Amino acid sequence: MAGERVGGAAPDASGGAAGDVASGGAAISLAGKVALVTGAGRGIGAATARLLATCGAAVVVADVQEQWGAETVAAIQAAGGQATFVRTDVAQDGDAARAVHGACEVFGGLHVLVNNAGTTLRKRLEDTMPDEWDAVLRSNLTGCYLLSRHAIPAIRESGGGSIVHVASWHARASVPRFAAYVAAKGGMVALTRQMALDCGPSGIRVNAVAPGIVDTPRWQGYLEALPAEQRTAARDETLRLQPLGRIGTPRDVANAIAFLASDQAAYVSGATLFVDGGMGARLAHV
Repeated sequence: MAGERVGGAAPDASGGAAGDVASGGAAISLAGKVALVTGAGRGIGAATARLLATCGAAVVVADVQEQWGAETVAAIQAAGGQATFVRTDVAQDGDAARAVHGACEVFGGLHVLVNNAGTTLRKRLEDTMPDEWDAVLRSNLTGCYLLSRHAIPAIRESGGGSIVHVASWHARASVPRFAAYVAAKGGMVALTRQMALDCGPSGIRVNAVAPGIVDTPRWQGYLEALPAEQRTAARDETLRLQPLGRIGTPRDVANAIAFLASDQAAYVSGATLFVDGGMGARLAHV
């Protein structure tokens, strides 16, 4: 299980590897480590949980949806890995505490936290109701704070480790009608830098990944919500804006997270790694 090589051919949309992923890159080993991944039931979170397990980590799958979380645990265990599920609403302090306690109780400690859970909302600021604003910030930024607050002492007691926040390319550049989401993700990037300063003396590195457009259930839901006659055009326009000529996959993001979680990134802290296929390098969408 340990020593997965990240790199090689483009991964498929399910988070698995298409082709020979052992064809390049340094081996990533998380053997003997315990990782907690929030929002691990689907999409980027599920792909990350599965990859960290493949790299040798024992994984706590945290998600508000029990069925999705159970499916991720089953996939990890079927592949010979170690995993357990903890139902977690990251916006609730008690749930955050239970998730961290569960990791320590079941696996004896905690070394890696991946703050992936979150929701989005596509509205202009003046159209966003206070409860909607609060919900987006709580599921993204506040959830990040709550999990980290409880995880930091546990990671310190385990000898140090890594925290990775899953932000978004929206933290750097955006499109219309994402006010609350942009505020939350931008806050996560700023929090990453502050936590790197505060946690470094305890041997805890803190970084963020900022995915671009990724083929997840959320992305598919966005396409399906469009009128049927607009879906093909929307996908084609999205592809046109991708310098690499394809949409990202959950495994693309999981590869970056696994690197930041591992000792391969031992001198990387306070950084935000954009996993957007180069889309953010454009001056404008032209």
